[in-house]
Amino acid sequence: MLDIKWLRENPDAVRAGAMKKRLPDRAAAVDQALQLDAELRAMLPALDALRSEMKNAGKEMGKMTPEQREAFLGKQKERKVVMQGLEEKEKQLKADIEVQMGLIPNVPDADVPEGRDDSENVEVRRWGSVRDFGFVARPHYDIGEAQGWLDFTRASAMAGSRNYILFGDLALLQDAVLRYAVDMLVARGFTPIDPPLLVRDAAMFGTGFFPGGEEQTYRCEKDGLNLIGTSEVPVTSLHGGELMAEDQLPKKYVARSACFRREAGTYGKDTRGLYRVHQFHKVEQVILDINDKVRSIQHHHDIVKNAEDMLQAFDLPYRVVAVCGGDLGVPQAMKYDIETWMPSRANYGETHSASRFYDYQARRLDLRYRQKEGGKATFCHTLNNTVAASPRILIPLLENHQQQDGTVRLPAALRPYLGGREVIGRPVW
Repeated sequence: MLDIKWLRENPDAVRAGAMKKRLPDRAAAVDQALQLDAELRAMLPALDALRSEMKNAGKEMGKMTPEQREAFLGKQKERKVVMQGLEEKEKQLKADIEVQMGLIPNVPDADVPEGRDDSENVEVRRWGSVRDFGFVARPHYDIGEAQGWLDFTRASAMAGSRNYILFGDLALLQDAVLRYAVDMLVARGFTPIDPPLLVRDAAMFGTGFFPGGEEQTYRCEKDGLNLIGTSEVPVTSLHGGELMAEDQLPKKYVARSACFRREAGTYGKDTRGLYRVHQFHKVEQVILDINDKVRSIQHHHDIVKNAEDMLQAFDLPYRVVAVCGGDLGVPQAMKYDIETWMPSRANYGETHSASRFYDYQARRLDLRYRQKEGGKATFCHTLNNTVAASPRILIPLLENHQQQDGTVRLPAALRPYLGGREVIGRPVW
């Protein structure tokens, strides 16, 4: 959420930011919020004056005759009725402003590229070479099914489309990737955390997924809870409502969790294989730090590097792209995606996203710290990045490291997690 004072001073910048994100309906919320805010501020002097009069009434009554007191009490009753009406209006206006402020997206940074959708994201750099196989390369689902590692048919029968079952070495490979990611981040100073998978609406709102992301969320209506699509939600919400000391920051967390996504609106897209599924696992890195833009930008580069280092350790070609305005989410100020080469798609496919928010999420979560100098309570900055997401990461691992006979060569970094083996699978072709 933006600061209402900053919105009053910079409405054009906020409108322009919403339009850069291709969110014209959200841009309209700027005018609604400002109109309601003006109405609230216009009525507050009268309400404050009434409150002051009511507060001082006791002192005045002590100086009055019985006749004067009776007339005065009559006026006090009238004032009380008026004051209650104004207080009710104040409460409603504040609630309405909160709704509109919750709709206004974060303002994208100046270096966010212009663009309508992900096709206009801008490449920043590439790493690695696309492999020349020298044989007909197979897609991951052919390899997985031939090896007995993947079953879509039984999964669909019990759970519907876009579900899967991993068996044997592929289940172990998924666990190896996730463990490697956690171990790498812990070695770099991150605190591991096992977060809740079900959260209240306040956590979804606080991180910027509500309003707007309800269609993608599995909701448990009876309990008023939501299955998370990323552990960013519970981990960023962890210190909501707290006032931390500046020397407690930065907080660096790494969380491994199951995640769930409805994939609403993707009918007919990526229906084969593991690219777009309802249930998956992620290792997420989350940083909370002081309100300092330079530090936030440095953290952003650092968390992107963490993901890149993992892909390089897995010997997977990838590219980093700066996400354009039209592909940027409501809460992000800037986002980088990492796309890994997937031979079956003959293209790079998104495997990682890294975002910075400044104090947008912190304001919604009331996530603050007390500054050392001056002791002022200030909203934190937040960032997050997916360092590993499976089963999607299994696609490039199987496809890029496949051998002609259908076995898969393991990158050296993962071998210790699979008993020291260099190859998994048996010859099937």
